[in-house]
Amino acid sequence: MNKDATIIVTGAAGFIASCLVSYLNENKFTNLILVDQFDEEEKELNLLHKQYLVRVERDNFFEWLEEEKPVIDFVFHLGARTDTTEFDYEVHYQLNVLFTQQIWHYCSTHKVPIVYASSAATYGDGSLGYEDDHALVPRLKPLNPYGLSKNNVDSWILEQAAKPPFWAGLKFFNVYGPNEYHKARMASVVFHAYNQVKDHDLVKLFRSHKEGCRDGEQLRDFIYVKDVIKVCYWMMEHFSTVPSGLYNLGTGKSRTFIDLVKSAYKAIDKPAVIQFMDMPQDLRETYQYFTEARMQKLWNAGYREPFYSLEEGVYDYVKHYLIPRRYY
Repeated sequence: MNKDATIIVTGAAGFIASCLVSYLNENKFTNLILVDQFDEEEKELNLLHKQYLVRVERDNFFEWLEEEKPVIDFVFHLGARTDTTEFDYEVHYQLNVLFTQQIWHYCSTHKVPIVYASSAATYGDGSLGYEDDHALVPRLKPLNPYGLSKNNVDSWILEQAAKPPFWAGLKFFNVYGPNEYHKARMASVVFHAYNQVKDHDLVKLFRSHKEGCRDGEQLRDFIYVKDVIKVCYWMMEHFSTVPSGLYNLGTGKSRTFIDLVKSAYKAIDKPAVIQFMDMPQDLRETYQYFTEARMQKLWNAGYREPFYSLEEGVYDYVKHYLIPRRYY
């Protein structure tokens, strides 16, 4: 991709997208059109010192495109309502479904390649496995409205006759890393673990409410945000040779929450102290006890970069971002 390329990034003030903006800047891409609701003061710090052409308010985005008629080379659609505890589907539908469909139509009409954020939440309880196989999508049963909205988008896209020249829906697994200070309850377990150690000298984890799974041994595929943005960037650089489709984006190796907390303690150089607490009732029926990305599809597409191990990623995040409260 030419360094003069004009690139749209939605959700630009958020966690993953703001990290991607930094990575694009590092790689000399500055002709960026940032799209978001720029109304949260704390999220403003995610964009401090970053280079871009213009910010566009999300609600005015399509009107702006119609008026300005920019020539766009690539779209990263990472904006979404990601709150898994929001059970009003209509809230997710407006942003995660309708807005994505509008962007899809724009990219199809104007022949613009697109990478968009799907989610491992589409896999529900995992009983059907974690293969990023298109044939599996109609059978998936997400556990919450967020996952349902993402799966509905994936299903809709697979049915479309009109498509962009390249498209990829990345099924993000458990992403952690810098620039999530604003996410409050929805921030990663690493973020919460660090702050609990700092404030209380211990970490509280949810008890298991599933027979056969011991407390703290719930398994998740944790992936560092720096790996996520490298894959996004690689997709842009190689879109002419990468097959379009849905792709898992995890490490391919599940780890326990105890492993994660011990990694955080090691980065702080303290002995681990863990207490267990009951999971809130509103989460128990929709909780995933095991996730693990099947990554063969991405490897087959040509991606070869190694991912951070959990220990490496947590150490980098805690040591270089959380302790000095730095942004990426």
